[in-house]
Amino acid sequence: MPKRSRTSSSTAQDSSFFFWLDRAIALKALFLIGAVFLIYGFSLQGTWIGDDSWYISNNPLIHDPDRLWKAWFAPGSWVEFYPIEECVQWIQWQLWHNDTLGYHLTNVFLHIVSSFLVWCLLARFGLRLAWLGALLFAIHPEVVDSVSQIVELKNTLSLPPFLLAICLYIDYEKTKSGRCYLWALACFLFAMLCKITAAPFPVLILLYVWWKRGRVGWGDVKASLPFFMISLALGMTTIWAGEIYLRQFEYVVPDPGPLGGFLFRLALAGQILAFYFARCFWPIDPMPIYPKWTVDPSRVLQFLPWVVFGLAVLWLWTRRQTWGRNVLFGLGFFVVSLLPFLGFDAISYMQATWTLDHMLYIPIIGLIGLVVAGLDGMEAHLSPAIRPWGVGVLAVILSLLIFQSNFYARQFVDELTLARYNLRLDPGDGALHNSAGAALASKGDYAGAIEHFRIALQLHPNFAKAQFNLGKALLNTGKVPEAMAAFQQALLLQPDYGAVHVKMGDIFFQDGRFPEAIDQYRQAILQHQDTSLIHINLGTVFCLAGKPDEGIQQFKKAIALDPGSSLAKYNLAKTLCLTGHVAEGIEQYRQAIKLKPDYAEAHNNLGIVLYRQGNALEAQEQFQQALAANPNFADARNNLRLVERLQSNHPMDHK
Repeated sequence: MPKRSRTSSSTAQDSSFFFWLDRAIALKALFLIGAVFLIYGFSLQGTWIGDDSWYISNNPLIHDPDRLWKAWFAPGSWVEFYPIEECVQWIQWQLWHNDTLGYHLTNVFLHIVSSFLVWCLLARFGLRLAWLGALLFAIHPEVVDSVSQIVELKNTLSLPPFLLAICLYIDYEKTKSGRCYLWALACFLFAMLCKITAAPFPVLILLYVWWKRGRVGWGDVKASLPFFMISLALGMTTIWAGEIYLRQFEYVVPDPGPLGGFLFRLALAGQILAFYFARCFWPIDPMPIYPKWTVDPSRVLQFLPWVVFGLAVLWLWTRRQTWGRNVLFGLGFFVVSLLPFLGFDAISYMQATWTLDHMLYIPIIGLIGLVVAGLDGMEAHLSPAIRPWGVGVLAVILSLLIFQSNFYARQFVDELTLARYNLRLDPGDGALHNSAGAALASKGDYAGAIEHFRIALQLHPNFAKAQFNLGKALLNTGKVPEAMAAFQQALLLQPDYGAVHVKMGDIFFQDGRFPEAIDQYRQAILQHQDTSLIHINLGTVFCLAGKPDEGIQQFKKAIALDPGSSLAKYNLAKTLCLTGHVAEGIEQYRQAIKLKPDYAEAHNNLGIVLYRQGNALEAQEQFQQALAANPNFADARNNLRLVERLQSNHPMDHK
């Protein structure tokens, strides 16, 4: 996209709306920022959606004292190896905990930064309307999925250094400055440590070299080698880390299943490419998860996208000495950036859908660049009489994009709103009915949830997750036998469904059927449901079944899994004291209180133990702290009165 000379007169330029905006840098920047906040302002109040809570609030690594060390030096401690992104997550958690506003603001801020960097990038190609490309990127409906979901921090965080790396490499190509080259390498490394979608970067810079000079020399290849090495090393490390994680927690990331042979994958790749291309130019009714279509390589028409694409490339190649090279570069940027997500290799999300909008966050920039280059050329040839009409059409298109993006972003305010939006577009999807049911259940509408779960099972009778969710909803309405039947059916459909064993263990626990509860919790642990809470429950069941030593072992395992669990330390302390290990018990009580200073029960029990040890003064202090934490705690009040009356021979029950 070479810079063109201006042939229009000064008078025509001064009357040009585009020329005036080109002068008003601050105005354009404010307009872009305002448009972004107009789109995402309402969704800033959005709660945890989808995988947000799994990645943040329910992520055990967030509470791990060694989180930062593991992020960098223990691949496999999390499902991905994105250490910079994980560190930023941890910092956000320290700042905001469960307040989602801060997480949303971070994504919006990073998106604005990326939009300005798109502006800088397109300006390096001599495009006078580079600001328009930045605006199109900022407001496009296909980027809403990346900006509105907290979990997509890895997308919004990786793009600024990725764009900086491209800009710096372009500067290196122009000046041969070693400093620009090293900074480009550093920015690319930063981007890769946020998300491996930056991996195609080395191919993109070679594509840029070809666009600039019409050939790629050995010196260009040598300059790209360090980028290829980083791309390959971190890409393989991330894949390796994911495999390690999956071996430990197989229930977390679903298996996408077989994709078929080469022809199947080839047909699928062409269809995915065509789908994404169409979404960029016709972003109507975007969805977080699009319906999965049937791929049948025995039908010749299934390969039509490749035929069209191949003919287009051949035609453009014949015009590569002029404008065709620009189009090939923009299309090449789009295709190369999408290459890892075209279905040649199985990805976990392909169990539910072939395509996800947030995969377009980088590729769409290539097509936006083409659109801006086209408008830049058109504007130069429009007569002054026609220009206002062109501006009007462009204003309408931009307004429609903002409206569509705003409407879509509003759906991410909570799970229920998003589920209802999805169901309106695809009412026959059982997974969406399951999601709607889960959202209703989280709001306490169990009757509505049960209805959606049953519709999901009518659509997909072998839907184990819907059976499990149905069982949970029935359990919350007091229908225990029906819930147990649903759980048993879920196990018939998926024998390794560990979460079902947990719920069945809870039911047996509440029913006093301790042997059955122990068996279910053990089955859950075997199926990788190895969480701190399960070990706490299992330890409690052992204690109630008269096996305190085994209970102590389980509480210690719970603490090993979650060192910040005050509940595990409290239960361990209580059991240690009851089995005569008083000194250890006192220490565990103190640790539980350190983790949770307002832990009234721990203060009360520690007071009892200290009183029996003859330390009445400190015992009195513990009872006072228990009452400060819970003024209605009758046992603590009674214990405090006994201490104050110095009735040292009066027995106290260990609560």
